[in-house]
Amino acid sequence: MKDKISELTGILERLHNGEDPAKVKAEAKWFLSTVNPTDLTIAEQHLVENGLDPADLQRLCPLHLELLDDQTMKLKDRLPPDHIVATLVAEHETILCFLDDLDFVNQSIQKLKGYMPHREEFRRLIHIAEQLVTADRHHQREEEILFPELEKRGVYGPPLVMREEHTELRRYKHKLLELATNVSTMGFDDFIIALDEVVRFIVPVLREHIFKENNMLYPTALEVIDDAEVWSQLKGECDRIGYCCFVAV
Repeated sequence: MKDKISELTGILERLHNGEDPAKVKAEAKWFLSTVNPTDLTIAEQHLVENGLDPADLQRLCPLHLELLDDQTMKLKDRLPPDHIVATLVAEHETILCFLDDLDFVNQSIQKLKGYMPHREEFRRLIHIAEQLVTADRHHQREEEILFPELEKRGVYGPPLVMREEHTELRRYKHKLLELATNVSTMGFDDFIIALDEVVRFIVPVLREHIFKENNMLYPTALEVIDDAEVWSQLKGECDRIGYCCFVAV
């Protein structure tokens, strides 16, 4: 395992140092085909331990994701529906639908010549923004329950990165809601510029964030937390916080 992690860490460091990603991945093609989410998690943590800024690690993530197979369906198949990870994945699925709708609504609004309160796009924009903001219970359960349990088991690099992304996403989601509910009080040209900027951050960043959690963080959690009683205790703590209104638990 040490040799494998060392080699994978070397690959990530080469990517970080600006070496041609295509060249690095071509040279490591066979090795990378053997990578699993836990290996990648440990390698990323090794980089953080050795001084890599978590923000730099976030910039590496799109390259890392290319090396992974989609684990989401495997996760859903192996878990009971009331397992906290199954719930988190189900919430992700709905959030992804909101992101698709947000992208479409923004494109439609960008084509308008002015604010038209009767247009359906503005009602939908408010609804999407409200749902994304109220989905904060999803992040809260991760930050207060799942992440600390991973950190107790020595996995703290990925939770650190996810927390930082949560902070940025919260800021932009609240900005989206502010724009959606105050469009009538600002100049329309200023509104569409600000809206486009916010949407162009939220949609790709949250999609990537969800992909990383589904394919890296959650599989790692299921591997390192191998006690059913612990998962049962975590479920009780999640019940205390509550769930997103758009997912039945």
